Amino acid sequence: MLEEMRIRGLGVIDDAVLPLAAGLTAISGETGAGKTMLVTGLNLLFGGRADSGAVRSASGSALVEGRLRVGPDSPAARRAEDAGGQLDDDSLLISRSVSAEGRSRAHVGGRAVPVAVLAELAESCVAVHGQSDQSRLLQPARQRDALDRYAGAAVASPLQRYVAAYAELRDVDEQLDELTTRSRERAQEADLLRFGLDEVEAVGPVSGEDDELATEEERLGHADALRAAAAGAQLALLADSDMGGGGPEADASSLVASARASLEQAGAHDPELEALGARVREVGYLVADVAADLASYAAGLDTDPLRLAAVQERRAALSRLTRKYGATASEVLAWAQQAAARLTSLEGDDDRIGVLQGRRSELLAELGQLARALSRARGAAAARFAAAVSGELEALAMPQARITVDVRQTESASGLDVDGRTLAFGALGVDDVEMQLCPHPGAPARPLQRGASGGELSRVMLAVEVVFAGTDPVPTFVFDEVDAGVGGKAAVEVGRRLALLARTAQVLVVTHLPQVAAFADQHLVVRKTVDGSVTSSGVTVLDDSERLQELSRMLAGIEESAAAHTHASELLEVARASKQP
Repeated sequence: MLEEMRIRGLGVIDDAVLPLAAGLTAISGETGAGKTMLVTGLNLLFGGRADSGAVRSASGSALVEGRLRVGPDSPAARRAEDAGGQLDDDSLLISRSVSAEGRSRAHVGGRAVPVAVLAELAESCVAVHGQSDQSRLLQPARQRDALDRYAGAAVASPLQRYVAAYAELRDVDEQLDELTTRSRERAQEADLLRFGLDEVEAVGPVSGEDDELATEEERLGHADALRAAAAGAQLALLADSDMGGGGPEADASSLVASARASLEQAGAHDPELEALGARVREVGYLVADVAADLASYAAGLDTDPLRLAAVQERRAALSRLTRKYGATASEVLAWAQQAAARLTSLEGDDDRIGVLQGRRSELLAELGQLARALSRARGAAAARFAAAVSGELEALAMPQARITVDVRQTESASGLDVDGRTLAFGALGVDDVEMQLCPHPGAPARPLQRGASGGELSRVMLAVEVVFAGTDPVPTFVFDEVDAGVGGKAAVEVGRRLALLARTAQVLVVTHLPQVAAFADQHLVVRKTVDGSVTSSGVTVLDDSERLQELSRMLAGIEESAAAHTHASELLEVARASKQP
């Protein structure tokens, strides 16, 4: 809901604030006072085309600001947050400025945004029906959506199933397209995978094998040096006459034994020294163990050149794999596992294509049945809707006008089979919906935007919105001169229907008829003041007595007419009685 709007420097309006409320708000004023500028400002605020010629000459720029009451999960709130704007306690501040040079800027929730964002907010916030405005309901796609909402569960149930089946059909088609149009690429991929798997299978790598082979090659390549080092160390630790070579005069084992003997003799006199002797004894055991291990290591070294060649050849084979399929043998094995799964998938393409084609046929048959149900439900709703709107038009001084709703389909060779016809189809069925107006008997029915004058179109849209009341998610409706060309009883009916629509939405109406203004829950008047060469307009909220005075002026053209005052009181009573539940 639009809670407030401020306009500065636009046309004859110098600075005006419109405090708006729920229900029906009537805006009146003398001709030329600036009522139309209010609608112009509203259009600017919601992304309409900017006209630098409407900028007040003394201002240099025009500014329109608005405060919207929106729910935190509403489409408007989500779009504002996507654009970087922020809500202020469920209020969204929006603004639009236009310079005299034609530059335009927009802000949403404190963030500068493209003007297109304001237009997107309008989609879910406001519907403007004016003399020159193109209502969103004049768009065929919007008309189909509106008819579906009017139809209720009769359309909603099959439409929900149709949308789900259509989405699955799109997915199936994408998979089939990939399988068929990319068959050459997929065949090439399969050949490469087979080649790689054959290479891996021929080598037969084992996880961790590459590290073990590297260690073994290093040992085999330096076997003589390793044996010599082990033998020398063993001789230094424990001289052995059997080894030959006349070892050192005193090996480590002998020295440790001598130290142990010295400590054992004196250790009996001091526990601390005895403990040190025990540690030396342990060292002796350790030296003996290491010397034995060194002897075993030297004896076990393999100096077979054939084994070394075999190890080097194996490492070379593994290296060829790791250059292509992974840094290590483990990674090569992981690649082989994934490649085998992918190859299985590729080799099953023919089977998958058959399954998908079968599922596609099932989905097309299902969509055909659902499309038939949708078309019938829409056709029935269209007849009810057309009759309801035509009835509203009769009370709105268009007694001979008739609304028709054309639900039609288009033949297509590659379409959907529906009752023996091959029809073009999309995400919402096979139907195109267009509302048409026949202004009088004998005249051809034409699309709404081409079948009525500006004033007639406003009344047609009022009738449409009244019939749609409660099903349209837009919270604010604006009607500019909806009462053009009507008077008397028809004008009262216009006011009555605006009040009816205002039960479920916020409605703003710019009017010059007291019969319409009398039904308002709030009445604003635009007044023009002249100060020398400067003309400015302001907006005033009328209380009960001021409202009676304004209605009198609208009736008689003068403010002090007793007869007009009496008639205005009668209008207010009629309106109050009409709005009683």
